[in-house]
Amino acid sequence: MEVGMLPISASKRGKLLAAGYTTLHSISRASPSHLATDIGVSEDEACEILKYASQTSALDPSIGSSNASTLEGGQTAWTMLNEEKFATRITTSCADLDNILGGGITCKEVTELGGVPGIGKTQIGIQLAVNVQIPPEYGGLGGKAIYIDTEGSFMVERVLQIAEACIEDMSEYSHHFHNTVQDCEVKLHPNGILENIFYFRVCSYTEQIALVNYLDKFIEEHKDVKIIILDSVTFHFRQDFDDMALRTRLLSEMALKLMKLARKFCLAVVLLNQVTTKYIEGSYQLTLALGDSWSHSCTNRIVLFWNGDERHAYIDKSPSLKSASAAYSVTTRGIRNSNSSCKRIKMV
Repeated sequence: MEVGMLPISASKRGKLLAAGYTTLHSISRASPSHLATDIGVSEDEACEILKYASQTSALDPSIGSSNASTLEGGQTAWTMLNEEKFATRITTSCADLDNILGGGITCKEVTELGGVPGIGKTQIGIQLAVNVQIPPEYGGLGGKAIYIDTEGSFMVERVLQIAEACIEDMSEYSHHFHNTVQDCEVKLHPNGILENIFYFRVCSYTEQIALVNYLDKFIEEHKDVKIIILDSVTFHFRQDFDDMALRTRLLSEMALKLMKLARKFCLAVVLLNQVTTKYIEGSYQLTLALGDSWSHSCTNRIVLFWNGDERHAYIDKSPSLKSASAAYSVTTRGIRNSNSSCKRIKMV
């Protein structure tokens, strides 16, 4: 995290992050008066921060090198087409859902999943954190997962349950396609699956921004990470925000960083979102939270909803997938195809 390199107090670093100054470049572009107003310090203190930002940038040439690497990263449309054709995907364990997604959640892209409470967003997130570890010989990536929990909804017992079911599925697959007992042996262990999920609990939007900035360094040290799950992107940004312009700027910068991580490390980013109400054509309707500008921040947008007693996923936006919907179930074994035994529980 570039702001962490500045020789200033922790409180000032926190104020910079809270105001959306997440890089030395963004600090350098500000005038002393604007910076002082944005982070609530005197102009003299703002000038001192600007001086440190300039000195730190000069000492570390790699900080300003991102623009050059971007310019060098041009590729032909033909290369892009082939990349899409052979893109790696992470199964959801629901064949019907995988079918409309072209095989699963795509790496190098940011996918948003949003829906009402109880629709299974966290369950899908946990399922993906387990499934990314399926070995290549079983059609998986053999990777690791980063799980960022903003709501406290991550359940390690549930992870273990889904991990055990995943290993049982792989073992059953082996028995169908291999002859010897040795070939049928699944080398993964439930405890090993848990060890390959890096869990981060964040309790404020400043922590969330700081963590997203830190992920580049973390993944450099753990290059087998193949998915980042943020559950949920919304929670801390729906509270204590009077300045909507600031919120939009912070969210846009965070989305851009996650998009860069997805492409740089060839991994999938999955953002779980909540719902809100919006006045549309004379009535209030449910829509995904964070506003219209946020809806353009992700590559794919999937809306989860109830259709009677059945859970459905609908592809609302994607540059490469056609709009379609599929039913899915949340079972004791994880996410699966919908069936009559998995109905919505009605509370009385």
